[in-house]
Amino acid sequence: MKRYVILIMIFTALFAAGCSSEKEADSSDITGSAVSPYQGKKILYIDSYHQSYEWSKEITNGIKTTLEGKGIELKIHSLDTKNNPSEEFKQQAALEAKNIIEEFQPDVLIVSDDNAMKYIVQEYYKDAELPVVFCGVNWDASGYDAPYSNTAGMVEVVLIDKAIEEVSKHANGNRVGFLTGDLLSEHKNAEYFVKYLDINLQETSFVKNFEEWKNAFLDLQEKVDIIIMGVPAGIENFNEQEAEDFILENVKIPIVIEHDWLIQYALLSYSKIAKEQGEWSAETALRILDGENAGDIPVVQNKKGKIALNLKMAEKLGITFSPELLKNAETIYKT
Repeated sequence: MKRYVILIMIFTALFAAGCSSEKEADSSDITGSAVSPYQGKKILYIDSYHQSYEWSKEITNGIKTTLEGKGIELKIHSLDTKNNPSEEFKQQAALEAKNIIEEFQPDVLIVSDDNAMKYIVQEYYKDAELPVVFCGVNWDASGYDAPYSNTAGMVEVVLIDKAIEEVSKHANGNRVGFLTGDLLSEHKNAEYFVKYLDINLQETSFVKNFEEWKNAFLDLQEKVDIIIMGVPAGIENFNEQEAEDFILENVKIPIVIEHDWLIQYALLSYSKIAKEQGEWSAETALRILDGENAGDIPVVQNKKGKIALNLKMAEKLGITFSPELLKNAETIYKT
């Protein structure tokens, strides 16, 4: 009888040990590795625009990639202010975002681009307890009295001067015009093209609708030697295919553009890499979660860039790109 009792005790002990090991394995499989030091932490990312907008999409991609596997709960909210640029809408969208912040209670808030910075951070969270990481703020955050005691950030500087330098080899002069939507960020760009990049900006056209855009394009070509084409977001009734066809039919001078995903509207782009903004913001958020004070982290500028070329437009203008430029281009548009 004692032998049976001993055997039962041994079997029970082995079974319990096996169950314990199985539970540990299940726990390891759930986390993928040792429990993250960030487990249970929350980050809220507020995008000024909308997630189908390429710039926002790539910033989000950078944030998600950097935070992947960290055990952090990431919530994303878009203000949609490119599609709805009125002052009333921006203020209401910011108020709704503030309610989301208060409900979600993030450990760190990440915001991208000027509208989120102006209408949310400056309005409601200047020098607050909540740590904020901003990115995509055009050129200089001092316009919002930033940085604050609770903020770290990456300002967004364009690399359009490098594009102008390249196409100027094929231009008749150095007079530059700027055609874009009537957006806060684009007005700021025009100011800083001159202030920081020393671009000889002679003409600016901030348009509200597609018909204005077409007329301004034709008009600018009679007044300048190079056109900087801005983003079409916010231009009412803008038709992408019609715009591309219109430009190709009427183009007479080199056009440069900031974003490579809009290369169909230009000869050359030397563009920022949006993902860099997201990656830096998420890495900085992790530094704050590790104990650094957001206000002690210096504001930085984006540095990475990529070249895109439009061979179809080059052919129309009678321009031949150098072999070196073709080799260095990340995107070559032909269709």
